[in-house]
Amino acid sequence: MFFKLIYTLDKAIEKFTTGMLVFCVLSMLFMTVSNIVLRWFDAHILWFEPGVRYLVFMSAFLGGTIATGKRSHIGIDLIGKYFETKKMGKAHRWVGRIIDVISFVVLIYLTKACVDFVGEEAKYGRPDVFLGIHAKYLAAIIPFGFSLICYRFLNNFILSFSEKYQFKIEVEGE
Repeated sequence: MFFKLIYTLDKAIEKFTTGMLVFCVLSMLFMTVSNIVLRWFDAHILWFEPGVRYLVFMSAFLGGTIATGKRSHIGIDLIGKYFETKKMGKAHRWVGRIIDVISFVVLIYLTKACVDFVGEEAKYGRPDVFLGIHAKYLAAIIPFGFSLICYRFLNNFILSFSEKYQFKIEVEGE
């Protein structure tokens, strides 16, 4: 029951992040193409370019969240690859669990530092960076993105103990 709840929440977060990523990419495409077409007529919309910058920033975190959930994020895992080639599935899973825990702890500290940064932006940031939105709200993209990735690492660790819901490691031999 516990694993099913965690798995269901993870799937909901994956659907949310995928939907947001599609929205960001389509919005970036629309804004960029619109500005290119408007330049033919010596016109442009000023806030499209900073808008695209912030959407690219958000897309990077959303893509990282999806990659983490699917375990396809960038990683240097020599020990895990060694166990995988030797068909040692249990050892490979434990290496994955250790990596998940270390990544989770590092992301906790990164998220905390980013929350502090957003606090500094609230004190000293400009109030009208993009469409009149205060810089602190735009900077909040950073801790939001790190916290989503952090959750996915924790979730991968928890679900690794469930036979039914764990990410299937393609290792024969166990």
